[in-house]
Amino acid sequence: MGVTGDAIAETVLATYDALPKKYKPIKATDEYFQWVPLSGIVAVRGMKCLPANQIAQAKGSVLHDWHAEVVALRAFNHYLLHECLNLATSPAKLSPIIRRREIHEISDLGGPQPFSIHDDLQLHMYSSEAPCGDASMERLMETQADPTPWPIDPATKSLPNSLRGRGSFAELGIVRRKPARADSHQTLSKSCSDKLALKQCTSLLSSCTSLLINPANAYLDSLILPRSQYVKRDCDRSFGPDGRMKPITRQQWPGGYSFRPFKVRTTDHEFAYSRRSKPASSRELRTSNVAGVYHPHLQEALVSGRLQGRQKTDPRAASAICSMRIWVMALRVLAALGTPRLLQQVSESSHIRQWKESALFIDRQRVKADVRTKALQGWIRNEVDDFEIESN
Repeated sequence: MGVTGDAIAETVLATYDALPKKYKPIKATDEYFQWVPLSGIVAVRGMKCLPANQIAQAKGSVLHDWHAEVVALRAFNHYLLHECLNLATSPAKLSPIIRRREIHEISDLGGPQPFSIHDDLQLHMYSSEAPCGDASMERLMETQADPTPWPIDPATKSLPNSLRGRGSFAELGIVRRKPARADSHQTLSKSCSDKLALKQCTSLLSSCTSLLINPANAYLDSLILPRSQYVKRDCDRSFGPDGRMKPITRQQWPGGYSFRPFKVRTTDHEFAYSRRSKPASSRELRTSNVAGVYHPHLQEALVSGRLQGRQKTDPRAASAICSMRIWVMALRVLAALGTPRLLQQVSESSHIRQWKESALFIDRQRVKADVRTKALQGWIRNEVDDFEIESN
């Protein structure tokens, strides 16, 4: 018998329960109850985005999108890089999640990465809420006191198949942008439904992690949702091979990439801090602004994409899972491995924009381009968070 949705949910929920209080909403009062979403490949939570006009100022030190699913993916990639560094610096060590690839596995077609996730592992993700965007549209419509959809913003009306939040409920199967609230700052961050749909093709690996780990074993096997959050039509349309991803269902790309749809399973377990857990004695439901990050080598509490308790201008406010520090860790792994070809290409690119547009990522960029043009049409690329790459 395979792993069940309840077992996956229990693992994430138990890990969260063991975290210190500072990672969690404050205790419910008669006045209000704070809720947060929880997602876990590792246990994480959070629910915000950085406005598009602030990304250039962030210089890689602030999380653009700290919705729970996105933080989970970032934490998972940080964990993988940590394991890569352990193997690179101590060849005799073993990792519970990755292994060194054999020489015969490394090729132009199969990918040049030195590591792979273990062949017998499956990757599962639990989320306490349905992913924002297309995978939750019909459920969202059913729960609105006022089902009137937002009018389409004239500034984006000319952009095909791209809507903000819950604008135009009748439009299904399309790319949607965060945030859902109409009074929030404008962002170009795509919904979690769209990002997870893309991950069915690019794997769970981020750009820098894909330099080191082959993507073939890094695909999500299943997404676990509470039964109260699951609408089959939404999930089939958003993620399934007969929904909006149909144009690329038979697609395979060089480098170990392919379309690998995950299963959506349900659990009867509910998260103690979900919006559905509000006690009757609390008059108001509020969202918490704290995002907790956890994996076996890391614990952090974040507020607005920065470390809790640090000022915006403090360089020490950067999270371990922000772009800048993730890339620095990847460089440390490359240096420890002593891969001259990769290090030479990196040294020729002083900024992240140059690096991501280099030949190192040509296979990954081809996958993303195909998915955006054939399946997730209307995907508007966010502004590149450009910053100088330093290995020290």
